[in-house]
Amino acid sequence: MIEMKNVTAFQRDNKVFDNLNITIEAGEKVAILGPNGAGKSTFLKLITREIYPVVKDDSHISLFGRQRFSLVELRQHIGMVSQDLQDDYTPYTTAFEVILSGFLGAIGQHDHLQATAEQHQIAEQTLARLGMADYHDTMFQRLSTGQKRRLLVGRALIHNPDLLIFDEPSNGLDIGAAAGLLKLMRDYCTPQHSLLLTTHHIDEIIPEINRVILIQKGRVLADGPKQEVLTSAILSEMYGLPVELHQHNGWYRLWLE
Repeated sequence: MIEMKNVTAFQRDNKVFDNLNITIEAGEKVAILGPNGAGKSTFLKLITREIYPVVKDDSHISLFGRQRFSLVELRQHIGMVSQDLQDDYTPYTTAFEVILSGFLGAIGQHDHLQATAEQHQIAEQTLARLGMADYHDTMFQRLSTGQKRRLLVGRALIHNPDLLIFDEPSNGLDIGAAAGLLKLMRDYCTPQHSLLLTTHHIDEIIPEINRVILIQKGRVLADGPKQEVLTSAILSEMYGLPVELHQHNGWYRLWLE
């Protein structure tokens, strides 16, 4: 599904990755874990084509078996939930328009982009499944952070993407809203779907995730099955301080020693 071979990438003048190699297969549920500034956001922007790697003969990025995609095509394969996307929405967009905009690849509604009657119906059904039918005409600015994030999940799922990406999904959420969001993530994790989570909060790694990639300062520190990568010793090395890892019913939590 995703293959990055010898990828070098910059954010402005800062070299984030130098010869990065990562492959993710279709159907995998993967967490990219690392401290702030490790390169997680840059990794996602390479996938969504917000930035491009340095052109080299021995380097490429392949998505779904292809190296070339139009952004319109790419949006049919990938759904995204992120704080950046939430911040981009105009405050007067209604809850229903947020959901519907997923069909149009837009941030909100625009007069020159018209959805079909069938798309309107699907958006109505999605809003109801999210438990937000009562907020149909409520402006985005009047919703709580948890409600906004829930709408973005609906927007991302509207075209049944092959890959759903969550970028630091619980940022700004209270305990109840975070728990609701994690349940939506778990509900998506069917065998045919792929999930990619980037986070620096280990307690966001849901039990369905079976592979963890640790990134530190633009390099892969560890990559493998969750049980092998998530250890006190490896995480202490990544964070640069002694930590103790606890696991209960498939969920993980870190404690300072």
